[in-house]
Amino acid sequence: MEGRRISARYSSRRIVASKGGRRRRGGSSNGTLNHNSIVNKLQSREISPKPHRAFATTTAHQRFTTMRLVQEYDTHDRKFSSNSSITLPFLMKRSKLVEIVAAKNLVFALCHSGLCAAFSRDTNERICFLNVSPDEVIRSLFYNKNNDSLITVSVYASENFSSLKCRSTGIEYIRRGRPDDGFPLFESESLKWPGFVEFDDVNGKVLTYSAQDSVYKVFDLKNYTLLYSISDRHVQEIKISPGIMLLIFNRNSGHIPLQILSIEDGTVLKSFNHLLHRNKKVDFIEQFNEKLLVKQENENLQILDVRNAELTEISRTEFMTPSAFIFLYENQLFLTFRNRTVSVWNFRGELVTSFEDHLLWHPDCNTNNIYITSDQDLIISYCRADSDVQWLEGNGNAL
Repeated sequence: MEGRRISARYSSRRIVASKGGRRRRGGSSNGTLNHNSIVNKLQSREISPKPHRAFATTTAHQRFTTMRLVQEYDTHDRKFSSNSSITLPFLMKRSKLVEIVAAKNLVFALCHSGLCAAFSRDTNERICFLNVSPDEVIRSLFYNKNNDSLITVSVYASENFSSLKCRSTGIEYIRRGRPDDGFPLFESESLKWPGFVEFDDVNGKVLTYSAQDSVYKVFDLKNYTLLYSISDRHVQEIKISPGIMLLIFNRNSGHIPLQILSIEDGTVLKSFNHLLHRNKKVDFIEQFNEKLLVKQENENLQILDVRNAELTEISRTEFMTPSAFIFLYENQLFLTFRNRTVSVWNFRGELVTSFEDHLLWHPDCNTNNIYITSDQDLIISYCRADSDVQWLEGNGNAL
């Protein structure tokens, strides 16, 4: 989707301003486990080096055998369409969902058109629409658990849909049907393309980039106070990891300058140069704790340990540039998504597992369609297979 960038690092989310039935496995037909299956799973739990994780993984399918449809919600409202003060006709038309966010007893559904509705799980009714301006198009949602609020990121027809505006609304106000009681965020920032705002739930920070003056700013996610700024026109990109940020500067002919900063106060922890092949573009640079992943066009993937400069490479024939990453910090692994396939790698350069029977519905996966449990032992994704959704699990070393 043009202009929509969702970061694939843990639960950090970046929004960039724009330019102008189910397969059964391992159980009986009535959803109960047979005797041999129970024995095998218990045996696996006892002899596994990670018994808790192994048992949870092998019983993953049974955890969902009782799932049933409880309630359906509909964001489309003919009464709203005919009587609303909304001035944008496309907001009144039915469109597909692009985000679903659950917070407390509320469910928020954001449509591709930019219309966003809030539903109550207690009454199973729609409470309100979150579009508080007649020309507002909501681009993304973020639930801020630090202060129990919902942040909406929007663009407006009056500004040619080119500048991001953020708004924070308390969950309690939404529950009462009063979305107008929210307040704007980062009003001092010019978030026109290619500016962006990125919400980092792990570190409790917000990163903004104002392209107008080439300034990055870091805010506290609890109270939205400014912590520090980074003003350097040579900074090409910033990557966020737990506790640190990686600054990627404009490349020179044979290397690219890099800095690692403390996420808390912006202190420079390490500065170094990474050698590059001349005249070849950089496909990506990603940071995972002390590991730096660098891939150039038609070259091997390099995994650099920034502590001791130890370098590991994965052959370009084995590792092809993916469209998205998800880092599994609990397992010290990372997932790659390419076309419709999912692969799991470790930082020794080894392919841990690939899901050969798992074909994602969308090519060039957007990680909005991927959910990983907090224990990182289960992936839920939208797939093209015998049924639309499959439940995937690893085999001990996978997830």
